[in-house]
Amino acid sequence: MCGRFTQTASPAVIAEQFAVSTPPLFPARYNIAPSQPIAAIRIDPDTTTRTLVMLWWGLIPSWAKDAKIGAQCINAKAETVAEKPSFRSAFKKRRCLVVATGFYEWQARGRTKQPMWIGLRSKGPFAFAGLWEHWQPTEGEPLETCTIITTEPNDFMAPIHNRMPVILPPASYDQWLDPTFQQADALKSLFRPYPSEELMAYPVSTLVNNPRHDAPQCLEPVSV
Repeated sequence: MCGRFTQTASPAVIAEQFAVSTPPLFPARYNIAPSQPIAAIRIDPDTTTRTLVMLWWGLIPSWAKDAKIGAQCINAKAETVAEKPSFRSAFKKRRCLVVATGFYEWQARGRTKQPMWIGLRSKGPFAFAGLWEHWQPTEGEPLETCTIITTEPNDFMAPIHNRMPVILPPASYDQWLDPTFQQADALKSLFRPYPSEELMAYPVSTLVNNPRHDAPQCLEPVSV
């Protein structure tokens, strides 16, 4: 699963790389956790252009009776996302890019688990394949939520964890975001594990185990 990640790129870099006209107005994040707002890019239904929005991490299907289901839907498996009731509607027409600069996984080492930070060798921002939903509770304000799609690990990730988030190459952004494109096989072909040679990883402090810690120290390498 993907349960924590980072987003430390500057607003200007995000606006340029993801072709959004308005730079995001949010601070760098060093330990993003489920149930928190995260930056995502989707197609605005009114303007049909890319727009950057904040979505709550933990998808709540439109038909859900209770928001608690969101805690179970922080990730969607690539192998079942097109058929699973919680995700199949969003997979058809509510796809998004979740902006990130890296993610954390916990590598088993004997009786302990060592947190690892994984990112691109280029050190630039990238996009997870995500889905979003609009949920209207019986009472109160609507919520817009999202999930991150995961797939099998590549050779680089396999020693660290048995899953990894789907990282999309920039050439696939337009197709992934287009709500009118609904060819399931073509979309699922994007769920390939990201090339191993483009990734890097290093151990970090157990500070990241606590989601209340959200500071640059979370990204500092440690000796193990």
